[in-house]
Amino acid sequence: QVQLVESGGGLVQAGGSLRLSCAASGRTFSNYAMGWFRQAPGKEREFAATISRGGAITDYANSVKGRFTISRDNAKNAVYLQMNSLKPEDTAVYYCAAVVRPYGLGYRENEYNYWGQGTQVTVSS
Repeated sequence: QVQLVESGGGLVQAGGSLRLSCAASGRTFSNYAMGWFRQAPGKEREFAATISRGGAITDYANSVKGRFTISRDNAKNAVYLQMNSLKPEDTAVYYCAAVVRPYGLGYRENEYNYWGQGTQVTVSS
């Protein structure tokens, strides 16, 4: 089992950058593929980025590709989301999530077993 705590959200102007962090508890963090999802006001939660358990494979939603970078440090039990060139439409609560997965990535909410509480990102125009 793993517990996840996000941090790093805040208010930023359009074009700016933020780096989200997700700290995980437990000794087996490297067994988990990780994902970042986001939920904008009045909308359903959507996939943003995912990374394999070793960190070698990543993928992104088209809406963030080229602007966001997901990474992880298994020695620190942490996953990150570097967000550059932020747009007002990136405003959302961002969640990290974990799934036990020896190989590959995770794209759907119902694949993930563990979720953090979320961190708010607000991008002003």
